[in-house]
Amino acid sequence: MSDIAPPVAALVEEFSKLPGVGVKTAQRLTFFILRSPADQARRLAEAIMRVKESIIYCSRCFNITETDPCAICSNPNRDQELICVVEEPLDLLALEKTGVYKGLYHVLHGAISPVEGIGPKDLRIDELLQRVRTGNVREVILATNPNFEGEYTANYIKGELAPLGLRVTGLARGLPMGGDLEYADEGTLSRALEGRRNM
Repeated sequence: MSDIAPPVAALVEEFSKLPGVGVKTAQRLTFFILRSPADQARRLAEAIMRVKESIIYCSRCFNITETDPCAICSNPNRDQELICVVEEPLDLLALEKTGVYKGLYHVLHGAISPVEGIGPKDLRIDELLQRVRTGNVREVILATNPNFEGEYTANYIKGELAPLGLRVTGLARGLPMGGDLEYADEGTLSRALEGRRNM
């Protein structure tokens, strides 16, 4: 890209660092912004900066939020004795869209993956165990992704929770193995929540 103006090349390079964005898509995005009115580009830049400056993690569930605790954790109408464990904030959003689940969440921010060097200490598992030990929790739903890493993570957490004597369930597997919760439709997620099983 030596023939392209350095600011354009720099923007293409930054876009291409985004997940799922290759060089061609990065170029299309860059040239879309070049053709857009300046105020549209400014709004995009301001929205990116607002997200970076104002979004934090909830100190209870580790979901992304502007307030601590987040709106879900601080909602008295949610079932405070039920915790659904998910890998990522996008999984939480997918489950919330179903309108079925009325408990609390715990976001791990990943899954155990020895191949990638991600162990239990790299996730929010210790914080989950602390929540369960100090709270009045009757059930933990392990809603990790139906792939090897997700199943491995769920089994690890199940083993850690076993001595505490509470109910541990997993989503019913109307979900495809190897998939991600964020891509499942609301009907499938609703049935998976309603048909959860003991683990």
